[in-house]
Amino acid sequence: MKRTILWIALGLAVNLPAFAQLQLSQAECRKMALKNNEEMKIAENSYRQAKLDKEIAFAAYLPELEGSLTGIYRKDMDLMGAELQMRGTYLAGLTLTQPIFTGGKIVASNKLAKIGVDCAEESLRKTEMDIIAEADNAYWTYIAVGEKVKQLEAYQKQLDELYHQIAKSVEVQMATQADLLRVDSKRSQILYQLKKAKNGVELCRMSLCSTLGVDIHTTIQATETNIEITSPQQLESSILMRPEYRLLLNQVEAQKQQIKVARADILPTFGISAQYSYYGNLKLAGQAEDGTPFKQEYKDGSPMLMASISVPLFRWGKGLKGIKKAKLNYQNAQLDLQRNERLLNIELQQAIQNIADGYNLVETANIGMSQAAENLRNMQNSYDVSMCTLTDLLDAQAQWQEAYSNQIEAKTQYKIYESEYMRVSGQLKP
Repeated sequence: MKRTILWIALGLAVNLPAFAQLQLSQAECRKMALKNNEEMKIAENSYRQAKLDKEIAFAAYLPELEGSLTGIYRKDMDLMGAELQMRGTYLAGLTLTQPIFTGGKIVASNKLAKIGVDCAEESLRKTEMDIIAEADNAYWTYIAVGEKVKQLEAYQKQLDELYHQIAKSVEVQMATQADLLRVDSKRSQILYQLKKAKNGVELCRMSLCSTLGVDIHTTIQATETNIEITSPQQLESSILMRPEYRLLLNQVEAQKQQIKVARADILPTFGISAQYSYYGNLKLAGQAEDGTPFKQEYKDGSPMLMASISVPLFRWGKGLKGIKKAKLNYQNAQLDLQRNERLLNIELQQAIQNIADGYNLVETANIGMSQAAENLRNMQNSYDVSMCTLTDLLDAQAQWQEAYSNQIEAKTQYKIYESEYMRVSGQLKP
């Protein structure tokens, strides 16, 4: 019987799902998020496509070689008493074409393709920064809530010890039942807060798992719980390196090149081509004047050099209207740049202000924590020698809990502000 139970237990253990466990620093969190993010992979593919488009556009500068082969099969034709036989006649040729002038369309198209590569590269950087900022936010939020759980557990332990201490005092009539109930009520409040905090940790863990691209049941242990905050130095206040700004500049330049593309439609084009044609299996059969039958096969090849020029004369104003439309698009791109430049600068100034305010909050929280810890130590000593009331001690413990919570929140929020500042200034890297 015991052996049967053992085998059942082992079978259940084997069938239990084994969830991964990760120990991650902030840098490792960033790398994993970038590696597993679908948007990052799409951005990388778009960058590769843009480079291929550039190579395709460059090919328009080069000559094109085309080959052709035509086979003919038809019934014999009467040709002045003879038969022209085209059963299996073939015509083969090679054509080499080189554009000389296309109104500037090829040059403009190549510049547009280069701009496309630049845009794809900036979009890739933007996606990378967005993912890193999101990962940092999830990482530090997870740490903040986890540290609050630890703080509440420590506070709960203090209250448990105080409860048992007062319970013994009640037994020897050194404390009242009301004191015991007051501590027990505080324990219930902390237990409620602890359960809420643990639920918050679980939600933050699943959010972090989603950001990292791993299974939501993965256990994650953050290694940077001892958060070091350094005073902010001179902060960059320029948006020149931000991907969004560079994309706007590229958009303006792209619309400028579109004007040249539209203008090319009203300009003449010039090109040259070389061709070589060869035909064979063309036969002529008949009878000579003396009645002697004959059959002769014709096959030959010939080269040819051609030059062509095309001049658009009248298209009902289509070309001029296309140019006007392209110029309006160019103006719109410039206006869009001006509007968004202001918004990006405002966003950067807000991020700089958040850094300054966040650091001041950290300093204030550190002072508050130091004062609360000292106050709690004094109250605990005073309570031990009956120099203060239980209410005073509980108030001191509550103040310490709030100060500790504020310190954790201030430090993690400052780290999030740091990442956001680096993102909006275009400096955020893995």
